[in-house]
Amino acid sequence: MDAVMLVGGQGSRLRPLTMSAPKPMLAVAGVPVTAHMLARARDAGITRVVLATSYRAEVFEEYFGDGSAHGLELEYVTETEPLGTGGAIRNVASRLRGGPGDPVVIFNGDILSGLDIVALVRRHRDADAAVTLHLTEVGDPRAFGVVPTDADGRVTQFLEKTPDPPTNRINAGCYVFRRSVIDDIPAGRPVSVERETFPGLLASGVLVVGYVDSTYWLDLGTPEAFIQGSRDLVTGRITSSALPGPVGDQLVLAGASVAADAKISGGAVVGAGAVVGCGATVDGAVLFDGAVIGDGAVVRGSVVGAGAVIGARVSLDGVVVGDGARIEPDNELRAGVRVFPGAVLGAGAIRFSSDRA
Repeated sequence: MDAVMLVGGQGSRLRPLTMSAPKPMLAVAGVPVTAHMLARARDAGITRVVLATSYRAEVFEEYFGDGSAHGLELEYVTETEPLGTGGAIRNVASRLRGGPGDPVVIFNGDILSGLDIVALVRRHRDADAAVTLHLTEVGDPRAFGVVPTDADGRVTQFLEKTPDPPTNRINAGCYVFRRSVIDDIPAGRPVSVERETFPGLLASGVLVVGYVDSTYWLDLGTPEAFIQGSRDLVTGRITSSALPGPVGDQLVLAGASVAADAKISGGAVVGAGAVVGCGATVDGAVLFDGAVIGDGAVVRGSVVGAGAVIGARVSLDGVVVGDGARIEPDNELRAGVRVFPGAVLGAGAIRFSSDRA
């Protein structure tokens, strides 16, 4: 069985982190989120995945190669212009090996999910559906595409970001397509599966069904969600065979240096070659490879980019620091501040409290 992973997005909501790598290649709990999803595919018995790439396409093949180190056979297809979700799926059709009636699993590469892929495919086969969608239930579905179904699980509508949704079941971004449906998507132009392909199938009376799985699901599109996903992997709230260490309160990667009196907690990640100084606190934060946290600094719920330097006594809370940036001592940054790559913030330049007791 073939699978397709859509990894072409730029991840603009995660800037400045995505200025150096596409969102699906950002390290979540030590490895790219794509690695976690490929591991789930492999563990479900999928042996071959086609990666539909676009932005910074070269980094995927540089990291994953032919897939053999990950127990998979991988191929890469790059869009020369944005094609949307449906167009990206159609763009890889020539690389699929199955027959017209065979199932193809489609993954959105920036979703962290505990979906039972085997059960999803079983539902697709048992229903003899053209398309089967993973649906999950959320508290507030207004920001998502909602998918009403009838008593038998047959999809009746696709409603994109409606202010008064009739259900809390949303399109969770993983599908099983009958191969012939992929071949019927128009080639060579942008196509949205949500706005064109799926509504078109319903209008023609083709069977589209939903599979509800509300285990774990998270769109990693914002810094807050990115940090939460990393913490959940480290602490074991969602499992992944790609996690490069044991589940626990922290993940410290090879080559990192952590002072004996530093406190690392809350599912924090300390990247390879990173340094955490004396008396520093890293709580529920993500430190990319080579980051440096100075003596007495406090980093909570933040992301510190590769090679960035956080000076002594700096306090970060809910902050994103880009690669190679430098925050000099005695700064205090909070609540959504984003420091762009290579920027330098002078000592004591920004505070949310007095600099004197």
